[in-house]
Amino acid sequence: MGAMIELTVTTTAREVLVDITTLVRHALRDAGVRGDGVLHVFSPHTTAGITVNEGADPSVARDLVVALSGLVPRSGDYRHAEGNSDAHVKTSLVGTSAAVPLVGGAPRLGTWQSLYLAEFDGPRRRAVWLQATTDGVAT
Repeated sequence: MGAMIELTVTTTAREVLVDITTLVRHALRDAGVRGDGVLHVFSPHTTAGITVNEGADPSVARDLVVALSGLVPRSGDYRHAEGNSDAHVKTSLVGTSAAVPLVGGAPRLGTWQSLYLAEFDGPRRRAVWLQATTDGVAT
C-alpha cells in the first residue's frame, strides 16, 4: 500500500471555492502515480469540503457560495459556541470527499469539471488528502 499524499491549500476568504485540480494533478505526477483506478480526495475538516463542479466559468464557484449562504445564513438559531455553525452545515451539504476516476495516473474529469476545496470558515490553511488506487493497488 502506498503513502497518502497530503496537500496544503491556503484559502483567502471566509467562504470560497478553490480550484485544486492542477495542484492534484501535479501531486499525483510528482508521487509517481500511474495506471487506471480511483482517486479519493478527502478534506479532514468539519468546516471545509470537497466538490466537483464547473471550472471553465469562475462565476459558477461564486454562485455556489452565494446559493449556500442563502440556504444556510451565517447567523441563525445555532447553539454551537464558536460562531461557525453555518460552516458545519454547509460542509455537511457539500461533503468532505470525492471519488474521481484515474486514467494513466491522472484524474479523468468531464470537459468542464474541476476539483474544488470548498472553504466555509476561512481564511485558513487546509489539508487535502489524496489516496490513489490504481490497477487494484493503493499508490
